[in-house]
Amino acid sequence: MKIAIQGEFGSFSHEAATKLVPDTEIVPCSLSAEVFAALSGDKVDAAVIPIENSLASSVAEHYDLMLSHNVRVERETLLRIRHNLIGISGVETGEINRVFSHPVALAQCRKFLAAHPRMEAYAFYDTAGSVKQLMELRDRHVAGIASAAAARYYGAQILEAGIEDNPENYTRFFLVRRAAEAVMDPESNKISVAFSLEHKPGSLVKALTELAWIGANMTKIESRPVHGKPWEYIFFVDCQIQKAEDGARAVEALKPHCAMVKELGRYREAALPTSSTQ
Repeated sequence: MKIAIQGEFGSFSHEAATKLVPDTEIVPCSLSAEVFAALSGDKVDAAVIPIENSLASSVAEHYDLMLSHNVRVERETLLRIRHNLIGISGVETGEINRVFSHPVALAQCRKFLAAHPRMEAYAFYDTAGSVKQLMELRDRHVAGIASAAAARYYGAQILEAGIEDNPENYTRFFLVRRAAEAVMDPESNKISVAFSLEHKPGSLVKALTELAWIGANMTKIESRPVHGKPWEYIFFVDCQIQKAEDGARAVEALKPHCAMVKELGRYREAALPTSSTQ
């Protein structure tokens, strides 16, 4: 299986992809839009995308892309995010004056960076990409913030491990496939749905009440603006269900109160990792 990810080899998305599908072929992409274009254009078999971080919240762009492409979520996984300061071999922390990483990673390491005022932070498109860059530059004064896997992949050195502000840092990833090829897990106990509401008082309350009546337990709700229609919104909802068949009941329960309903996928809920991912 060929799986597209946003980011470079050694990124957290790479790690999540190999966790979901071992021995897969990874296809790195610079932009999330390129990931979905590769999937829709039959250039890859699937995509692995981060959808939500326990500290930084949801990845809004990925909700929009799932809605605008004919795809389905087939599986999910949770990955413990552990950030490391990484430099070229032989460098010491005190030599670093420039640090590159993804903006979210930089934001999650604010305390470490504040404790090292000499280090100036620069946003980069990818955590692992920052390590790839520093190995190309071979600059003793440059470091990246990324996973231990990125350091191993590019032959770099971990200068400081576990520099994130909060150790309870997890990212939820989806394995997404073309809708016609997605296989629903018969043990599915979770569903993701997108819907827009009719312009009637109480529409959202009525829609969510219908989900409660059939025994679906809502675990997340996210709203995104409808492009080109000011003050109109698409709602994205995750629900726990008793059995896979209840997913269809959830979709049917929403329809009388919604202008649009799209099932994004039925899958097995991921368990929190029992040990830290390095």
